Amino acid sequence: MKADLLIQVVLPAALFIIMLGMGLALKPLDFKLVIAKPKAVILGIFAQMLMLPLLAYLVILTLNIEGALAVGLMILALCPGGTTSNLYTYLAKGDVALSVTLTSVVSLIAPFSVPFVLLFFMDLLLGAGDQVNLPLLKTIIQLLVITVLPISLGMLINRYKPNFAQSAEKSVKVFSVAFLILIVAGIVVKNISHMGNYFAQMGLASLILNVLCMVLGFTLAKLAKLNLAQQKSIAIEIGFQNGTLAIVIALTLLQNTEMAIAATCYSLLMFLTGAVFTFILGRFQNTEALEPSSNVIK
Repeated sequence: MKADLLIQVVLPAALFIIMLGMGLALKPLDFKLVIAKPKAVILGIFAQMLMLPLLAYLVILTLNIEGALAVGLMILALCPGGTTSNLYTYLAKGDVALSVTLTSVVSLIAPFSVPFVLLFFMDLLLGAGDQVNLPLLKTIIQLLVITVLPISLGMLINRYKPNFAQSAEKSVKVFSVAFLILIVAGIVVKNISHMGNYFAQMGLASLILNVLCMVLGFTLAKLAKLNLAQQKSIAIEIGFQNGTLAIVIALTLLQNTEMAIAATCYSLLMFLTGAVFTFILGRFQNTEALEPSSNVIK
């Protein structure tokens, strides 16, 4: 299989399937939390869409990361959470309904927010000779096709074929994790001669961003006096980015392998740091009863 076919067709198609799986687990009623728990949802969206990119920029400045590698870290920070955050929230005994709501809402906003914010940071981080073309309208349409469209399609299937949706969702969850591992492995192999240097720089940046976001997310939720289950959810949701989407943006939309390095390093580290953080959070017992939710990870 040619590399162009893999990047331009297979990778976006795989992300389409992953986002379809997210939609299969959703019903319109699941978005009731936006009204039922506006404080938790607004805080989560604020932290995800504003705090995270600012933290990424701070990490870039602190570690003196330049060029495409810096843009790659910013792409990662601009992406919403993925289904992995929902799974880890469940394992940490967090508010799964809140986690799924935040993942879904930010995923629906991202096609419109990411191109504009990314364009701003690309102007800021890239030199005059390193600028990469990012057509706004085309990028928005492409992101809508590979994120919002499959989520909406999945919700329609769940509405009219709930049994099929429940069965298919499990397979898609397995596929999403397996495919992310496969893509990460492919990028590592392709850049094996440079991975030592890339990981030395971007591995540390990805680790700092990941841990910092989880800690600050938990702290913000605690200061806002949300319950413990919500604190866990927001911490994990902010700390777990959709690495597959970041890689698609870097390789497919921007066609730049270096910009995918941050997401690659992040995806390798995320499962380990997430497991440790989830284990720690899971030891704190929730004293508040969680509301029943249809979004239980099976």
